[in-house]
Amino acid sequence: MRLLHTSDWHLGQSLHNFERHYEHQRFLDWLLDTIVAERADALLIAGDIFDNANPSSASQKQLYRFLQRAKERMPHLNLVVVGGNHDSPGRLEAPGPLLEAHGTRVIGAVQRHADGAIDLEALVLPLTGADGAVQAWCLAVPFLRPGDVPRKAADAETADSAADPYLAGIALLYKQALDLALTKRQPGQAIVAMGHCHMVDGQMSADSERRIVIGGTEMLPAGIFDPAIAYAALGHLHLAQAVGKQHHIRYCGSPIPLSFAEVGYQHQVLRIDLDGDAVREIAPIAIPRAVQLLRVPAKPALIGQVLEELAALDVPDAPTEEQPFLEVRVRLDAPEPGLRARIEAALDGKPVRLAKIETSSAARGSVLDAEVMTLDRLEQLKPDDIFRQLYQQRFGNEAPPDQLSAFAELMLP
Repeated sequence: MRLLHTSDWHLGQSLHNFERHYEHQRFLDWLLDTIVAERADALLIAGDIFDNANPSSASQKQLYRFLQRAKERMPHLNLVVVGGNHDSPGRLEAPGPLLEAHGTRVIGAVQRHADGAIDLEALVLPLTGADGAVQAWCLAVPFLRPGDVPRKAADAETADSAADPYLAGIALLYKQALDLALTKRQPGQAIVAMGHCHMVDGQMSADSERRIVIGGTEMLPAGIFDPAIAYAALGHLHLAQAVGKQHHIRYCGSPIPLSFAEVGYQHQVLRIDLDGDAVREIAPIAIPRAVQLLRVPAKPALIGQVLEELAALDVPDAPTEEQPFLEVRVRLDAPEPGLRARIEAALDGKPVRLAKIETSSAARGSVLDAEVMTLDRLEQLKPDDIFRQLYQQRFGNEAPPDQLSAFAELMLP
């Protein structure tokens, strides 16, 4: 059986006020072609389908149109979607009955029976091959909030999480779902798991990933996945990576760079080939980048060098939606009035979209005087004292008299 693993589409995301609809559509069109070319049996989408809990109608239309076209082009395809921390569980599941009628299973949140017990049957899904026979079982677990985990986790058998009820609850939920899957599977059928979480040792992108901290817990140990699970398809981290030394526990990463911090990522989907109940091969499939993200200069530089590099920037002409996004990186050693105007003048006529001007200074990494960081000392400081120290922190020298005079005038009642 062949699976494709993708996640973190973030449909509707904007990059510094530039919308990304064109890039997402190019990815979805490519993914449709890839599903057919790879003759995939299942597509696992591991959360953060949308960028926020209230997606636009255009973003929702993109998703549902993709799901429809995927089933049209590959009728036997299993489509499994789980919610992420950016997704609204209710909104994601709202069209569930209609989607399920066309072979798409959407799990936005953990459901409970009237007696409060978790509906495990809704989380354990059969995956069928082209002949319609069950070839694997999927533990389709969405992003778990405290109310989603078992209310009594005392029997969780994960030593790493025993001291934390939330971790113990997650471990117990996976164990209960796995136990149910083991009662269902026949010889030669694999078990795969899905999840949307931050695993221990996972590398994150600070500019575009929302930290998940619940009850002081942020990262989950790999031990929550039992050895009986052949493959774990994870979402949340935007850099494709294996978890620790567990080659079968993988993040596929986001399909497009969601911030300038991700320009160096190799964006991909993962192809997983199952041989009976085991994984035969895991291989990345590189996603073409529809729009480039440029950082000029490569490292922050003084404004003179920056303007020279911008003037020399040679970018082919292209329609607006295909023009590169640009981050300009300036190192300041003093205030630079009219900085944006000078940068825009250097870019005049060039087919790029100025998304961000990133400023830094050699002194910015320093911290304020330790006295400022204490509440009792802060109460004694006057506004101009704080202004002097912040200026020193940012620019590495004393505030000039005209700046102090302007600040004093600003503070007049």
